[in-house]
Amino acid sequence: MEPESGASLSLLVDGMDSEVMSWVLQEFQAWVGEGTAWVVLDRAGWHVSRRVEVPEGVAPDYLPPYSPELQPAERMWPLVNEAVANRYFETLEAMMAVVAERCQVLSADPATVRKHTLFHWWPRMKEST
Repeated sequence: MEPESGASLSLLVDGMDSEVMSWVLQEFQAWVGEGTAWVVLDRAGWHVSRRVEVPEGVAPDYLPPYSPELQPAERMWPLVNEAVANRYFETLEAMMAVVAERCQVLSADPATVRKHTLFHWWPRMKEST
C-alpha cells in the first residue's frame, strides 16, 4: 500500500516465512516498477531473517520494536476483517475468497486506504517540477 496515493496491492497467503516474504517483496517490486520501493516493516522473524531475498529496488525500513501503531498496514486489518467478522465459513478457501473480494473492493477505493494509512508524519512525495 502507498499511504499518500492510497494505491494498494493485496497478496493473500496461507502462511508466512522467509521464503514467502521473499516472494512478497518480488511481487511488490514488480507492482511498483521503476525506482526504489520503500517497504516499512516491523521486526517479525520473517522480515529480518537473513534468508529473505530483498530484490534490487526494494529498500526495507524497519520500525522500532513494539511499535505497531506506526505501521500503516496495521490500520488496514479492521477494514479487511469487516468482511469476515462474526461469520462462519465451511472451509479456509471459502473465507479466503471473501477476504480476496474485500481486498479488491479496498484496492478500488484508494481514498479509504489513504484515509486509514496516511499518518500526519508520513513523508510526502515531492511533486515533479
